Amino acid sequence: MQRVRSGDFSRSFRRTTTKVVTTRLLQGGGLASPAASPIIAVVIEVHALTKRFQRLVAVNAVSFTCYDGEVFGLLGPNGASKTTLLRLLASVLEPTAGTALVDGLDVRKASARVRARVGLLVEAAGLYARFTPREHLRFYGRLHGLDGPPLERRVADVLNMLEMADFADRRTEGFSAGMGRRVILGQALVHDPPNVILDEPAGGLDVMSTRKVRALIARFRDEGRCVLLSTHLMSEAQRLCDRVAIIHRGHLQAVGAPADLVAQTGAGDLEEAFVRIVGEERLQADLWEEKRPRRWYQFWQRERPGSRTDA
Repeated sequence: MQRVRSGDFSRSFRRTTTKVVTTRLLQGGGLASPAASPIIAVVIEVHALTKRFQRLVAVNAVSFTCYDGEVFGLLGPNGASKTTLLRLLASVLEPTAGTALVDGLDVRKASARVRARVGLLVEAAGLYARFTPREHLRFYGRLHGLDGPPLERRVADVLNMLEMADFADRRTEGFSAGMGRRVILGQALVHDPPNVILDEPAGGLDVMSTRKVRALIARFRDEGRCVLLSTHLMSEAQRLCDRVAIIHRGHLQAVGAPADLVAQTGAGDLEEAFVRIVGEERLQADLWEEKRPRRWYQFWQRERPGSRTDA
């Protein structure tokens, strides 16, 4: 199998090759064999990526690769540093050590160009209560350099894609969680990025809204986008992801197709495989830490007086 950096190819090439790649990923439960798929474009490369906040090592020498037309999941409990890792890849945070390339662009050296090629959906994002969804999309589109008729066409496309036409010109104050999540997702997609990073995309949504998010993720994959998402819901990961990386306290524990990880651990499903890979005692210790928020707060205050980290 020949692997190439997608930065060497146009968006149209990515879309024409993705259908074959995605089909083989779905048929085999993971990456295709060398004979089956001649080209799979590498779009995200992470090598020994590390992020420290003073003494706290939030991300510790993590390495993995994401491919075109693939949904890649980061799995881990709360506090595993999934969000920190996604922010590093979106060039929101700067790595302490290691490298990360998005479409061949270094997140440290070419952060502006990386952000132009990434759509980032953060878990906790707010909306301007007096803005309408259309105004939110226009605002974010202008931040990405769009204006005039191209901006209006793109705003209309996103409103239709996310089924927001019925409330596109209503103020967002009082929106349901599902409606608000669609607006935030639209902000991440308004510049038509080839790579989509989703932090807990179905967090806090009802059943119908969650189904719509899943359908969108499948659509992104079919369109040739690389989708990188984080979740702590194993059933969601097993349903959506072609491959997953299991993260615990900033350390990479395993990478592979969900079916492969289940088979390797002799588990009945991905949730059981996750517990076996990380270790039940370590996960129980995480729960104990969650019940003691003051301990972490005091650590942050001691290390960075007057501030806190996002690890």
